[in-house]
Amino acid sequence: MKSKMKKISLVIAFLFGAFVMIYAQTKKINVEKSTVNWKAYKVLGGHEGTVKIKEGGLTFKGSKLIAGSVSVDLNTISATDEEGETKTKLDSHLKGDDFFDVAKFPKVSFVFKSVKAKSKGIYTITADATIKGVTKPVTFDLKVNKNKATSSLKIDRSLFGLTYGSDLSLGNKMIKNEFDLNVVLVY
Repeated sequence: MKSKMKKISLVIAFLFGAFVMIYAQTKKINVEKSTVNWKAYKVLGGHEGTVKIKEGGLTFKGSKLIAGSVSVDLNTISATDEEGETKTKLDSHLKGDDFFDVAKFPKVSFVFKSVKAKSKGIYTITADATIKGVTKPVTFDLKVNKNKATSSLKIDRSLFGLTYGSDLSLGNKMIKNEFDLNVVLVY
């Protein structure tokens, strides 16, 4: 009798799991309408710019966010606070091997590992971020409203081997280790 009940319980659990998976829906991120703005800081000033999303999606069960992933195309990194030759040099430097080494590592990815509801429409996300071939966890809040998700987060670049001009350097060209990302995901 116990064996039969155990089998029935397993079948019910399997069917419930299949039911949940059927009703989970992944919404593809619209890469044309979504934006990622970055801001990096130096002792005297800083730079800001944009980078485009390559692909991604957010998975919902009903209206509840349960998973997600996003990758950005580092070939599109662009400083917006400079013009002309200065902009060209900065963009090239950011893509070079002493920063992102885009020739070897053309994308940055974020794969959600934990999604916890914080309040209505706001989730605390812990994601595996992969930058320059190094994967580390990052935690941030993501606000979800209708067909849009937004977040502001800080990344410590030194954790990913991006140490050019790091906080450990001296002088007014010292670059702070943390940089800001302001993200708008439209799906």
